[in-house]
Amino acid sequence: MTNPLLENTVVEEIDVPTSVHRQWVLDRVGNTPLLFLSRISQEVAPVEIYAKAEWFNPGGSVKDRAALNMILDGERSGELAKDKTILDATSGNTGIAYAMIGAALGYKVKLTIPRNAGRVVLQILEAYGAKLVFTNPQRGSDGAIVEARRLYEKSPERYFYPDQYNNRANWLAHYAGTGAEIIRQTDGAITHFVAGLGTSGTFVGTGRRLKEFNEEIQLISVQPDSPLHGLEGLKHMETALLPGIYDPDLADRNLNISTEDAQFMVKRLAREEGLLVGLSSGAALSAALNVARNLTSGVVVVIFPDSAHKYFDQRFWSENQNGR
Repeated sequence: MTNPLLENTVVEEIDVPTSVHRQWVLDRVGNTPLLFLSRISQEVAPVEIYAKAEWFNPGGSVKDRAALNMILDGERSGELAKDKTILDATSGNTGIAYAMIGAALGYKVKLTIPRNAGRVVLQILEAYGAKLVFTNPQRGSDGAIVEARRLYEKSPERYFYPDQYNNRANWLAHYAGTGAEIIRQTDGAITHFVAGLGTSGTFVGTGRRLKEFNEEIQLISVQPDSPLHGLEGLKHMETALLPGIYDPDLADRNLNISTEDAQFMVKRLAREEGLLVGLSSGAALSAALNVARNLTSGVVVVIFPDSAHKYFDQRFWSENQNGR
């Protein structure tokens, strides 16, 4: 099956030039482990559930993949030069990835970010030397996007604006990397793929690669069940600014998950699997279990975008959720 969006596109594994300063950091982006969730899978046996552990990326999240590919694409095209500042909107992880890569490659980084972003996220960004422009927290990531566009349109000569929500290099990072890795790590046995929707790059790129490998693989997208939610990094697509790279026809199923269910699943992963993950991971696993309970067999792969370490200041860790 040929995807017209890939015509005249190079999709080989992302290659960092050998001349890159501190290449060892960037070489460690991708090729993350696939973890079998043995105790949780017992609940739905003989179905097997595996998690792609994206916090093994050097910046601590799945966003390292897209950020690196967008920056390298900017260098190849000539849009990114040493006298330009990398500018983009973020709610956390992509900003950290930009800041880390910018520090490694010698670029300045400016990020628009909601003022209520997590304390640890802000500390990490400050440590990497990123300049932050705070936006109205009530407008969430959409407010940060609007401000990034305003800054770029005011002084386009000063900035390289990857625009992660509309940059095809975002999803191509996952087409070339994440999807290919999952096929290899499961020996092609994957039957279902589950991932959350933020920029949608992870879901779109990985999903397209999986469908081209085997069109019978089921793709399940995950998003919050309401506009007002606590699932950092995920978008409620019906009410948010839609990313230009989002493909609403790609998913075989779309599942809405509550913040409370995601919080419960994060705690369960810590206590049953020894994995400390973020809330978007909990949401994805909650959806994966909903799918697996209706199967008689299968191999379900779910994306865990990051670890819990940036979110320990959130109150849910000490709260009892409906006695569960």
